[in-house]
Amino acid sequence: MTVTRFAPSPTGRLHVGNIRTALHNWMWARKHGGRFLLRLDDTDIERSTTEHAEAIRSDLTWLGLIPDGHVRQSDRFALYEARFEALRADGHVYPCYESSEELELKRKVLAGRGLPPIYDRAALALSDAGRAAYEAEGRRPHWRFRLDHATPIHWDDLIRGPQNLDPKLLSDPVIRRADGSWLYMLPSAIDDIDMGVTHVVRGEDHVTNTGLQLQMFTAMGSAPPAFAHEALLVGSEGKLSKRLGSLGCDAFREEGIEPAALIALLARIGTSLPVEPVTDPAALLDSFDFARFGRAPARFDLDELKALNARIVHILPHAAVADRLPTGMDAAAWDAIRPNLSTLAEAADWWAVVENAPNAAVADEDRDYLARAAGIANGADWNDGIWKALTGALGTETGRKGKALFLPLRLALTGREHGPDMNALLPLIGKERAVARLEAAAAL
Repeated sequence: MTVTRFAPSPTGRLHVGNIRTALHNWMWARKHGGRFLLRLDDTDIERSTTEHAEAIRSDLTWLGLIPDGHVRQSDRFALYEARFEALRADGHVYPCYESSEELELKRKVLAGRGLPPIYDRAALALSDAGRAAYEAEGRRPHWRFRLDHATPIHWDDLIRGPQNLDPKLLSDPVIRRADGSWLYMLPSAIDDIDMGVTHVVRGEDHVTNTGLQLQMFTAMGSAPPAFAHEALLVGSEGKLSKRLGSLGCDAFREEGIEPAALIALLARIGTSLPVEPVTDPAALLDSFDFARFGRAPARFDLDELKALNARIVHILPHAAVADRLPTGMDAAAWDAIRPNLSTLAEAADWWAVVENAPNAAVADEDRDYLARAAGIANGADWNDGIWKALTGALGTETGRKGKALFLPLRLALTGREHGPDMNALLPLIGKERAVARLEAAAAL
């Protein structure tokens, strides 16, 4: 069975890049009838909070990306400890006693010589007596995973194609701090094994991490999952801006963005497929294929999202939005108003136009015309064709055409120069209110 996982750290809110990663993991699992898991990487006890964890779950629910299961790394320390001890017994991890200042000095020396800042494995040369001396000084070791320099690292990435790394050009990664707390690398690999993860979908900034973790999978005697490393998102200005990094579900909700719009955009940007207004994410699954993803950065444009959101609002059925519409706004009203909306929240403004008399600003020369319109409206057979009947009669009687015929009526009835089709809107206003508005505008 296909199993994917989304593994955010609950140290902050989800931003648009996280959302894209979650979405693609969800889509890949759903396309293949598999499972999509949420793993909260909360090993950073000081920065991880319950509030952020709940916010992540809430955001995923709002997006419709419901996990099939979830775990917290903070509940799994016993598993990590057992795996760590096995790796230590087999010589795959080793203690190091250099301070952060000493390591920084080593990096500066290597950089000054024009060499890559790779850890020199000095700790492997320490004798038992040397380690005991450091311990006597009060130093506690941090722990590194020992890379196998004799075995080249390679994998066939689902997006980037064949990848090759030379382990001799990489530092042995630190997997555990001196205080015993865990860094990302080893617990993540342990969890992927334990949770049966078959596909890891994440950003291209993890490519080197993947190379390191592949050797960890081997050391633990497990086959690795398949990897897909996506190009990172950039803003419309061509770089990853602070603004883009701060965009999360709260910001999108405040902008009136529908979850369907966000999903429709993030499912397709960075691929060879066009972005289309899709209200059901299931319709996107058949065409979802990592082979369609490009290597170039995926450009995220908030204006494009807003335009897509409007297109989606225009096709949302009444049943999908009824619980968020003003009281009394039925399917006929929704069908009349939705073509003029950019966000669902704007429906309340247009429903207020239907329900409440406007402060109409009409020209003096239009008052007699509006008085006549009130008379015709009052005596007309009020039905779905009332707008056509009203304007037809007024045109015949007054000789007015085009803007001179229609605009004074729209202003008197709605208080606005533009808006929904009056053929659909006027029946919603109704005879009594329409006649009263026309008479009031004529008397101004």
